[in-house]
Amino acid sequence: MWFRRFAILLLLSSCAFADIVDDVRTALAQRNFAAADSQLQTYRAQHGVDPAYLEALSWTAREALDANQLQQADTAAKQTEALARQLLQKRSLDAEPHLPIALGAAIEVEAQVLAAHGQNAPAAALLHHALVSYGNTSISPRLHKNLNLLSLTTMPAPPLISSEYLGTRPTPLSQLKGSPVLLFFWAHWCGDCKYEGPIISRLSSEFAAKGLTVLAPTQLYGYAAKGEDAKPKDEIAYIGQVWQHYYPGLQSVPVPISKSNFTNYGASTTPTLVLVDRKGRVALYHPGLMQYDDLRSAIEKTLSN
Repeated sequence: MWFRRFAILLLLSSCAFADIVDDVRTALAQRNFAAADSQLQTYRAQHGVDPAYLEALSWTAREALDANQLQQADTAAKQTEALARQLLQKRSLDAEPHLPIALGAAIEVEAQVLAAHGQNAPAAALLHHALVSYGNTSISPRLHKNLNLLSLTTMPAPPLISSEYLGTRPTPLSQLKGSPVLLFFWAHWCGDCKYEGPIISRLSSEFAAKGLTVLAPTQLYGYAAKGEDAKPKDEIAYIGQVWQHYYPGLQSVPVPISKSNFTNYGASTTPTLVLVDRKGRVALYHPGLMQYDDLRSAIEKTLSN
């Protein structure tokens, strides 16, 4: 009997966790910050400060930043970070999913607010400091992503690790100088990547004669079809199936498989698109989808330089 009651309480608690994040995000999607704040206050009064509360709070920071309400965004981000640090005194960051999402978003927003004020150096310093503390956690790629947004463009492209790969052996970037290179960071579970695939395929065909090389780095996530746990060998096989089925126009493109590539390039968002110029420098760093016309323009600009 006690076990059944415990299971019911655990289920109800899990539902409450999901509800606060979903409810706050629904209110924020309508830019109703007052409703989101009311939901947060009610939840905190009933449940206290827990990881789900902090993830919901971090969404207020992100939406405020998107609305260009920089002071509100910074305040919510700093509050999220401070409360997250308190929880981290009694638990590890990656013990569950809500806390790393919250802390990663908070630091990201703080850095982007500084950058929006033209303070790129302090923003980079904040991110470097965070990497000292959290460089070995799940938020490391996100921190690297934000550093790259500040400083990677015009810098030499980090080398790719290609000890594991699908298709043909990837040519090292150092040997591709003289030709532009498009890096398409993707994931087997990523719907936006599947949307981007035909765009990459079309551009690859259009610019192949001008020397454009495409590489498609990915990584292992520990699971395969339907989210079921998978050993590396089985997940690699699944990645191959996804690549063949959803990316038919890119079958000649090498696919390096390495978590380190995602960390070094800060590819916490998939897809992430990186365009490397003829001198091996980053000409474009873009987390997220790019439409055909925008990416085509970037490639043409790189080819003309």
